[in-house]
Amino acid sequence: MRIATFNVNGVNGRLPVLLRWLAETAPDVACLQELKAPDDKFPHAALREAGYGALWHGQKSWNGVAILARGAEPVETRRGLPGGRDDPQSRYIEAAVNGVLIGCLYLPNGNPAPGPKFDYKLAWFERLAAHAAGLLATGMPVVLAGDFNVMPTDLDVYKPERWVDDALFRPEVREAFRRLVAPGWTDALRKLHPGERIYTFWDYFRNAWVRDAGLRIDHLLLSPAIADRLVAAGVDRAVRGWERASDHAPTWIELAAPDAGKPRRPRARGRP
Repeated sequence: MRIATFNVNGVNGRLPVLLRWLAETAPDVACLQELKAPDDKFPHAALREAGYGALWHGQKSWNGVAILARGAEPVETRRGLPGGRDDPQSRYIEAAVNGVLIGCLYLPNGNPAPGPKFDYKLAWFERLAAHAAGLLATGMPVVLAGDFNVMPTDLDVYKPERWVDDALFRPEVREAFRRLVAPGWTDALRKLHPGERIYTFWDYFRNAWVRDAGLRIDHLLLSPAIADRLVAAGVDRAVRGWERASDHAPTWIELAAPDAGKPRRPRARGRP
């Protein structure tokens, strides 16, 4: 089972990129962020024609998250995080797909920091951590996938010294990520590539893509009930170089079947 996360940076404007990537890599589940489209403008017909059932939580101009399932319909279990009754931002959706609970999230950027946006980011992180702890307590196989807008370590940013005051790298944010993961979540890419410099985002400015001046801010976290099924993880870096590409590249994991005696060979798509 291949599960991917992809901040598409505008699902309608970059629909050809999304459809091409789905056709070339055929993920079983794809979590999308930054749809930048209200619910009635989500391209569900085009995605259905491509073979994907979809569940989405949109918002005009900003934010928005979706879960796609190849040849199946995601079964919605939650829309929005607990504790956010008055929160107007569409940043979390959750669904069951083929026996796995998938949480798709788009964590706030938080800049400028300090300030109200940074406070909102930290508060949202706390809400996520509380909900994630509840998911762990169920013992279910769970994957939390999305754009977390945090580089957990110096290895996840091309020049750490330039980011010390940014909301994606401030100590408070890295500590919030550490607290989120500590109860038992596995950071899939780091589990399989502990010492490698891997990026999932390259800014449009300052020729970042060509210079490989990237960040690792897209993550897939695995609960203990599913972590031992992890057999591969990587980033489809080439997608970032396509015409009209998002500033993010799809990030993915490959899971063995629950009853597999030996992990099957993963599909040869992308690289760390």
